[in-house]
Amino acid sequence: MTALLQRFRSALHARWLYHLGGAPASSMTLGMRRIYILPTRAGLQCALLLMVMLLGSLNYNLGLGYALTFLLGACVLADMVATAHNLAGLQLTPGHTAPVFAGETASFRVELAPARARRHYAVWLGFQDDGVSVQPCDVGTVPAGASVLLHAATSTRGWQAASRIRLVTRFPLGLFRAWSYWQPALQVLVYPAPEQPPLPLPAADSCAGHGRSRTGSEHLAGLRDYRPGDSPRHLAWRQIARHASRPELPLLAKQFEGASASPLIFDLATLPPQLPLERKLSRLCAWVLAAQASAQPYSLRLDQVYIPAALGAAQQSACLRALALYGHSPAAHESEA
Repeated sequence: MTALLQRFRSALHARWLYHLGGAPASSMTLGMRRIYILPTRAGLQCALLLMVMLLGSLNYNLGLGYALTFLLGACVLADMVATAHNLAGLQLTPGHTAPVFAGETASFRVELAPARARRHYAVWLGFQDDGVSVQPCDVGTVPAGASVLLHAATSTRGWQAASRIRLVTRFPLGLFRAWSYWQPALQVLVYPAPEQPPLPLPAADSCAGHGRSRTGSEHLAGLRDYRPGDSPRHLAWRQIARHASRPELPLLAKQFEGASASPLIFDLATLPPQLPLERKLSRLCAWVLAAQASAQPYSLRLDQVYIPAALGAAQQSACLRALALYGHSPAAHESEA
């Protein structure tokens, strides 16, 4: 019975009472038609006090009592209008959201822009989980160009859409609570969780059928400019420290010569077949991170998807993205990209 009542309340809030259906919006400007308002406990107590004052004025025929009662009533009505007007005109726009690994907390960025020549005070907003509860984030006064980070837990890989956002304010007197809802077109890419503890990197001969790879760092050939993706162990720290007072000079890295390195090939088909799919993807994810940290070129093969061997932040991002979206609908991936 309790579960049925909870489902009825959620449907009442989401579908009928607040008309919350519709596709996610890329941005939204709050209008008065989207703002809902109800008295708080203090507001109900104030209304009860006004009724007592009105009854007392009627009973004793007090002219000053009438004046005070209607003056306070006008202040309450003005507070109701000011509370709703405090949210009206606020513009919300989704911001950039960085990918995370499954099990980590995702941070969704929301850009806030106040109405022209206005300020919005004492605003709270947060994700609404079940149509009733909300975990608020105190924004306070909304200046021009403000942004807020809303956090949500992640559990599975792939695209995770943001929940509906609820905005709340009780400014200025706290007698009324005004709120509104927004379903943003905001999502985060969730990578597979790396396997813990990670297994050692496979040898190059077990991946590609060649001899074991060599790092090619036997002999120091000289110095060169730093390139993104270079291992910190290959930086010329002595020369960097010598030129620390001249930040305009580029960073230097050691140039080695020797046998050419054989790139590692991470292939989903070569993993033990008894492992579940998610365990396989977690192991490949851990290998991608380990190869990137050790500055070893690597490639990735997931059935029909093949990413050629390379090294760097772009290579790591492409491999982790392929792991996160493996087995999902390709059409959905293209639309979400």
